[in-house]
Amino acid sequence: MTQTADQLAAQLYDQSMTDWPGEVEFYSRLCAAAAERGGKVVDVACGTGRLALRLASPRLEITALDSSAEMLAIARVKAGRLPGLRWVRADMRSFDLGQTFTLAFVAAHSFQFLLTAEDQMDCLASLRRHLDPGAILVIHLDHQDPRWLADVEEGRGDPAPRMLELAPGRPIRASRAWTFDRATQTAFVTTRWEELEGSGGVIQTWTRGPIALHCLFRFEMEHLLARAGFWLQALYGDFTGGALENGSTEMIFLAQRHQDLG
Repeated sequence: MTQTADQLAAQLYDQSMTDWPGEVEFYSRLCAAAAERGGKVVDVACGTGRLALRLASPRLEITALDSSAEMLAIARVKAGRLPGLRWVRADMRSFDLGQTFTLAFVAAHSFQFLLTAEDQMDCLASLRRHLDPGAILVIHLDHQDPRWLADVEEGRGDPAPRMLELAPGRPIRASRAWTFDRATQTAFVTTRWEELEGSGGVIQTWTRGPIALHCLFRFEMEHLLARAGFWLQALYGDFTGGALENGSTEMIFLAQRHQDLG
């Protein structure tokens, strides 16, 4: 059976998505605190379980959801019989998990797949419905660099190809092409994978995209959180707790559900 681009993307996800410095330790500390308050955690847009699998512990119940059947299939295989994990296929804009949580996170810029204010508010409303009063929500976003956005708007700034491996002896050359629409703050990425033979020739290719990502800015996200019934507890520029500065590449929002809004 011919492999689809979505299936290939899921298979190569763990090689393509590397950890941010201090990221796993950051979420581990939050999970340890959540364990003291019931230990129920939800990982929204979990992908192949990159974080959920490493955060799993006997003291936690982690529900991990994603809209991709291909990603979740790989996550389930990786998890095996590891206890305390539940995998759910759902849309982050509208889901019903039948319980509430003490910690929720949307990691790895995944909130940026929501392209409109309506979609963003729907996601935050769904999250709020699933959080206990005083629960913590973490949203990790890219800290936009206007110079990079200008480059991709002009058709420049595509990164160099990366070498991945589909299986031993099956090298894959992955390249990405970006564009940016300033009027909608939307970046588009098209990914091309080429399976190479020993001599360097191309055996087969796959193309996926363009995939759209919304480029949120700091106060845009702060306004969304406030409208959705959260108050901003902290904002970091990295996973070590550093302040957000001009040179920061990340924005990590820690928000708390208001206890007085029902």
